[in-house]
Amino acid sequence: MAALTREETEALIQEVLEVYPEQARKDRAKHLAVNDQSLEKSNKCITSNRKSQPGVMTIRGCAYAGSKGVVWGPIKDMIHISHGPVGCGQYSRAGRRNYYVGTTGVNTFGTMNFTSDFQEKDIVFGGDKKLAKIMLEIEELFPLHKGISIQSECPIGLIGDDIEAVAKKANKEIGKPVVPVRCEGFRGVSQSLGHHIANDAIRDWVLENRDGDESFPTTPYDVAVIGDYNIGGDAWASRTLLEEMGLRVVAQWSGDGTIAEMEKTPKVKLNLIHCYRSMNYIARHMEEKYKIPWIEYNFFGPTKIAESLRKIAALFDETIQAGAERVIAKYQAEYDAVIAKYKPRLQGKRVMLYVGGLRPRHVIGAYEDLGMEVVGTGYEFGHNDDYDRTIKEMGNATLIYDDVTGYEFEEFVKRVQPDLIGSGIKEKYIFQKMGIPFRQMHSWDYSGPYHGYDGFAIFARDMDMTLNNPCWKQVKAPWKTEESPKVAVAASA
Repeated sequence: MAALTREETEALIQEVLEVYPEQARKDRAKHLAVNDQSLEKSNKCITSNRKSQPGVMTIRGCAYAGSKGVVWGPIKDMIHISHGPVGCGQYSRAGRRNYYVGTTGVNTFGTMNFTSDFQEKDIVFGGDKKLAKIMLEIEELFPLHKGISIQSECPIGLIGDDIEAVAKKANKEIGKPVVPVRCEGFRGVSQSLGHHIANDAIRDWVLENRDGDESFPTTPYDVAVIGDYNIGGDAWASRTLLEEMGLRVVAQWSGDGTIAEMEKTPKVKLNLIHCYRSMNYIARHMEEKYKIPWIEYNFFGPTKIAESLRKIAALFDETIQAGAERVIAKYQAEYDAVIAKYKPRLQGKRVMLYVGGLRPRHVIGAYEDLGMEVVGTGYEFGHNDDYDRTIKEMGNATLIYDDVTGYEFEEFVKRVQPDLIGSGIKEKYIFQKMGIPFRQMHSWDYSGPYHGYDGFAIFARDMDMTLNNPCWKQVKAPWKTEESPKVAVAASA
């Protein structure tokens, strides 16, 4: 199908909005837009980071998900207590494939579920005493843990548990960091506030732990990788390139990260932010307090990798700049071979994206390296500074949608008719039943890594394997299946 013109895209948006009552239609219209590369600020075309419409299905998560599932949960040598009923902790346990090195239950705990398992009596009488007891039991059962975080679920904010007081007392008793995080799920409009709250907890309870400690030897090439969650091994693939160009990665968090690395981060010379949305707050704090500059980088696809390596190297001396060029040249034959193999099979294919974090804009370049075109993109919980970065990556007259509803997404797909959709698990099976190739782009559909040059080869293979699978020609949506003769006869009897 040919690309829609600006007029056709605008008409499509209006057509989709017609189903809503007047007030909902007026609100949702602010979150759907036609891209315009000439704009410097996205707030002139789209609204974001607002509460979802009551009664309209949203794909967002909550503040607890943003803190526990994203920022704190992957810190591997800490134990993260989901303080509240068991369900939130169980649902958030090991769902994002944050790979780590260690022995689970001995010195790493990322795939384990620790919960205060609230019952009715805890809601009535409070959970402070139970929480304090849990931390003493943790110290006895798992003595090699390096600290504890308390991830508050919704009831905690409602009943008023004083988790800060419990944390301070436990810190003195066990002699390890205990971090209270007020990330109750009802806070804010999405998981995005959970990221911010988690960053503030790191600022207030972790970063100052080694202030004044000069025992850690530093070098001029020390950097920290922040906001890479090592999904399918992403952070390892990225770290390889940084170290090959001559930098020393002192800290990597939170994927495969440790609390010691977090504490050492104020010693580095540059913070490298991969997921801007989840970690820009702590990067700005360290820039203000410790004078550490930060930049955002993108390691999806060879074009963006080369741009990012050179941008990073420009902040260091000629040794690192030469190292960046050496790394780009080293992998050229590898990624040229990947493009030569897969681009003829993917050239001209059209993709629609709807994900969280950085992916709605970061993966565009990787698709373009394979000759594909992104014809629609949007964020589950993006802010306007995310869309500011997106409008320059997208073609003119393409769809942009914020906090898109299930109905809107389905209708856009029916009209735009993309060849491939990249979104989350909640959308996956709907579109597969419609016979549309789909990749789960939150956790790489159980594949990965997708970062770095090695990751690009896996990314290209997965897109080809999904899009060119012959099964799609055999799939027909259940609601489009013709009524069988037996059913027709029974109905007429």
